[in-house]
Amino acid sequence: MKISNYISKTIGQILFVIIFLSTSPAKSLDKFNKADRISNYLSGVLSFNDNQYEESFSFLKKLNGLETSHINYSTKYLYSLINSGNINEAFNYSKKLEKKKLGSFESYLITGLFYLKNSKIELAQKYFLKAKTVNSNFILNNYVSGSLYNWSKLNDNSLNYASSELGKLNKRFNNLNRIQEVFLNCFFDNPNTNNLFQKLISDEKTDFSRYNYFYASFHANSGKLDEANEIVKNALKLYPRNLLLNQYKIDLNQNNKVSNFNCKNLGHVIAEVLYITANALSSQSIYPLSNFYLNLSKYLNKDFHFYNALLAENFYEIESFKEARRVYNNLSKKGKAFNWYSSKQIARIYVKENNIEKAIDIVSSAYENLSKKDLYETFDYAEFLKNNEKFKEAIPYYSKIINEIDDSHILYSESRDGRGVAYERIGKWDKAEKDFIASLKSNPDQAYVINYLAYSWIEKGINIKKSLNMLEKANKLRMNDPYITDSLGWALFKLKRYEESKNYLQLAVKLLPGDPIVNDHYGDVLWKNGNEIQARYYWNFVLNLEKTEDELKRSIEKKLIKGL
Repeated sequence: MKISNYISKTIGQILFVIIFLSTSPAKSLDKFNKADRISNYLSGVLSFNDNQYEESFSFLKKLNGLETSHINYSTKYLYSLINSGNINEAFNYSKKLEKKKLGSFESYLITGLFYLKNSKIELAQKYFLKAKTVNSNFILNNYVSGSLYNWSKLNDNSLNYASSELGKLNKRFNNLNRIQEVFLNCFFDNPNTNNLFQKLISDEKTDFSRYNYFYASFHANSGKLDEANEIVKNALKLYPRNLLLNQYKIDLNQNNKVSNFNCKNLGHVIAEVLYITANALSSQSIYPLSNFYLNLSKYLNKDFHFYNALLAENFYEIESFKEARRVYNNLSKKGKAFNWYSSKQIARIYVKENNIEKAIDIVSSAYENLSKKDLYETFDYAEFLKNNEKFKEAIPYYSKIINEIDDSHILYSESRDGRGVAYERIGKWDKAEKDFIASLKSNPDQAYVINYLAYSWIEKGINIKKSLNMLEKANKLRMNDPYITDSLGWALFKLKRYEESKNYLQLAVKLLPGDPIVNDHYGDVLWKNGNEIQARYYWNFVLNLEKTEDELKRSIEKKLIKGL
């Protein structure tokens, strides 16, 4: 986390506590305004906002009774309990809040899910209704409570009634409604379920790829393993990298007849509704609430290990790497596909921490331990090596893929491009050029491959007019991409079209203000347009950038003395 962001965030949290203490009734806070209690509250809030849930729980639990005067305390405490895995304690605290007539959306939701988990459906229904009557700040919360209340009433109603109630839910969540409609039909064992699944997964406007898994599970749970295998096989042709499908393919091949999801299991379906909600919140960077729903999903369906992939990703996004590693390590034990995926993600964390050798060791070991290495696993390994500057080591793996497929395969153009980059970086331009050309012949609309080849030609002083035409195409494919914009401006510079060049290079600097090469190019074009003072300013700026390589620094030092 950047220091400036951390300081800003911390100041905001301190101000929040000060405001809270100054605006709450003085009498009710008498027992909380001692230094140690203020410290516990502040520490609890800080830990919670940093997603250190167990620490947050340990601080906030010391303030028993604060909920009477400060409802935000009880909400944060419940989040800390759920996110640290203390579900039973969260239920007990929720019941305590109810006795004090301090119930909230979160407490009613937790109570309802606890009763649902323990097969007390009527009690669950009662608390989902209470949650539904609470107007939450998050529109998704309101949608969830309405959905869960409807599901809790299924045993008392028909499919037609349940569908009509589903239709009354917020139309803004149309895709979620469609998913629930399929599950409703499955729950009631309606003959139309198969058609509804097919309609959902064939939607071209929305990615419902993961629902191929649920479609296959629907057949597997009915004993139709051949149909389940066929669904997974066809889906992987379209979505070869789908983690859930890849793991389920292995499970089915090992004659694992039991799916970790059953649409006739009320808890499983509600867990999926909560997961979709968590995913939506994660996409909006609302990670604490996303983790809250995720942990409730895991509580309802503890064997659906895929939920941990999003949980770990949430921790990664907030740079809580220790927690992310812990979750990935647990996930890696749940199957071959999960192991390969988790190894790559753990390595990504070590790369982020600048421990490149450790990252390479982890991925290399995981790759070597794969009993059967498919094309995509080999490609991922080659990409990892290349992206971490192991160019020579990556080449044989790209070559292995290229030799096994024809130019119509989706990995052909990507492997040619990857190998081309590796060859270029170790100084074998002739081989690199052939790979880039072959990649573009297979897939002509790869903007970044066009850019890499064209820029390389420009730097070598060859095919500059052809490069300009190519870069104009790339710019149309990826409008306002800083690297392509810079390359286009640089091509115009080499063709001595300095005024046009300036416009593009100026835009590139705005798009990528901290890049040494982009700023150096802009300095050059300023000089050529007669803006010598401005040019020297940008050259000096490049000299002071940490990312500026020594060779570029030497070039700029000469330009500062002699100009261009």
